[in-house]
Amino acid sequence: MRADAQRNAEKLRAAAAELFKERGLKVPLKEIARRAGVSHGTLYNLFGTREALIDEVVTDLAADRLGEAAKHALSLEDAWEGFAYYVEKVCELQATDPAVADVVSGRYPRAERLMTLCDRAREAGSQVIERAQQAGSLRPDFTSEDLLLIFATNAPLARAAADAAPDAWRRGLAFVLDGLRTEATRGPLPVAPLTTAQVYDVMENLTGTP
Repeated sequence: MRADAQRNAEKLRAAAAELFKERGLKVPLKEIARRAGVSHGTLYNLFGTREALIDEVVTDLAADRLGEAAKHALSLEDAWEGFAYYVEKVCELQATDPAVADVVSGRYPRAERLMTLCDRAREAGSQVIERAQQAGSLRPDFTSEDLLLIFATNAPLARAAADAAPDAWRRGLAFVLDGLRTEATRGPLPVAPLTTAQVYDVMENLTGTP
């Protein structure tokens, strides 16, 4: 790559990182090019697609943050505390970083590295769930798909309340966590858990992005 192309690529990465963090992964590519001080065509020539730019800029950062959340959760001696920490931490990331919120939603399936990250994050979440259930502290009918639904509903709430009540999501989540304790179980749930495909249909309807 020529030196001028390398400089332009670095400008675009920096601009994309800023705008993704400010507004999420659906920010118009023309705005990224404008902030970088290059043409829209230059962005396409260097990266080709939004998904390629996302994989370049966001995936590693999101992997570090989500991976650290799972690692710390699994390191806590009390399995329930580990579960609660993991759920709260991911919800906090959604509330404070729109890019990470979009990563958790899995809304860009053509970003291959990002999808690999999402698969790893789901596996880590399953480990946190199973550990708490084996300890007898998390109700046994809770599934990894239920966890995805918590994240799917938290993100739009946190974004909508960001100006008026930035911590509103914490109150709602506290009620949810209290209801997930084993001692809160009051018999079987009224409906079966959603399948993974159904969860992604819900996420698509919430975000408007397939």
